[in-house]
Amino acid sequence: MYSDIFFVAFKFPNLFRRIFAEGAFTQSFLPSFSKSEFKPSFAWNVFKYIFIIILILSIIVTIFSHQITDILAFGFSNEAKKLAAPLVAINFWYLDLIFIVTFLASLLQYKKHFATTAFSTALLNISLITALILSMHKNKQTIILYMSIGVIIGGIAQVLAHLIVAKRKKILKLLYIGIKSKKKADISTFKKHFLPSVFGNSTAHISSFLDTWLATFLSAGSISYLYYANRLFQLPFALFAIAISTVLFPQITKAISLQKYNEANMHMKKAFWYLLYLLTLATIFTLINSKEIIRLLFQRGAFGIHDTIMTANVLIMYILGLIPFGLNKLFSSYLYATHKHLKSAKFSAISLGVNALLSLILIFPLKVSGLALASSLSGCVLFYLSLKEYGISKFMKYFEKKYVFVFIFVLLFSFVISLFFKYIFNLI
Repeated sequence: MYSDIFFVAFKFPNLFRRIFAEGAFTQSFLPSFSKSEFKPSFAWNVFKYIFIIILILSIIVTIFSHQITDILAFGFSNEAKKLAAPLVAINFWYLDLIFIVTFLASLLQYKKHFATTAFSTALLNISLITALILSMHKNKQTIILYMSIGVIIGGIAQVLAHLIVAKRKKILKLLYIGIKSKKKADISTFKKHFLPSVFGNSTAHISSFLDTWLATFLSAGSISYLYYANRLFQLPFALFAIAISTVLFPQITKAISLQKYNEANMHMKKAFWYLLYLLTLATIFTLINSKEIIRLLFQRGAFGIHDTIMTANVLIMYILGLIPFGLNKLFSSYLYATHKHLKSAKFSAISLGVNALLSLILIFPLKVSGLALASSLSGCVLFYLSLKEYGISKFMKYFEKKYVFVFIFVLLFSFVISLFFKYIFNLI
């Protein structure tokens, strides 16, 4: 129950973190920033505009934490809601910190610096691990309080890491010029694209949030099964889909702005095949070794064999959506580069509708696994819509013989390496 409470409290700001950190802000900000005549003023005005909104939102969540918790954890008992409310208030302030990180990360991306942002997430994990170690022998309620404080300390560490590099890259100087400047840059284009971009990027994460909300009506532990399984889904998704899309986006944006459409499509083609190879390997490996992976990572202490089986079943359902969600990340980047933010938002709305409907249908026969399957099926719908908008005829040109032969080899290699590791896992 206590892990369920913490995951609900952390899920709310984490939803916003994932929407911001995985492209929505950057995909709206960078194209507008690139075209701005007076970049310092533009950057500062955008930061001020968004940060004030987030700050007000954080204050509202803090004041009305009990009412918001009633909505977030609707299926919880009154006792669990009472325990969760102060944690929801504490955790939400992480959003303010992560927006500062995302803003600085976007400016670092403009200067082709990715390493700090890629590393900084580790600081959050280190902070959470430290909180767990310090609270190891305390009661469970104190442990989840320590973890919530650890989230905030991790966020502060991420901000400091970005500030150090931002100073070195002269980004802080740029912002200082923007603060002092009397010129007011126009941010209307950014505002126009930002909300559609947020919604367009949020499908997988809103789906996960919906899963968590519905899981509050299921037996204790269901939220934790979803959380642990989703962590393992997010690992290859972040390592491959987000990483490739993050690096690809500035390249195709510049190519399209210079009307070099063939060059942009060539970048897309190469990225597609690299991503498909990697996601296929990750999908097959996880499908064959789901139980072994969960057992190795989590089965100790209060996490028993029943928990392993339940989490593994959820993981299988989630991992079926890895390829469609991952490839959609690629093609949605192209839509944003061509300023089709509203189209992407529309596709996300359709996908979320499908997810909500399927979740309500599948939760009865499959319980918590049905929620994960609904999410994966909605990912397939989203990928199809994005691909159709990109152009099926353009996409079919990707299928040259050499790439198809390599894909067949990757399939065979994936099965062999997965079976080999299954044997190794069973020896451990």
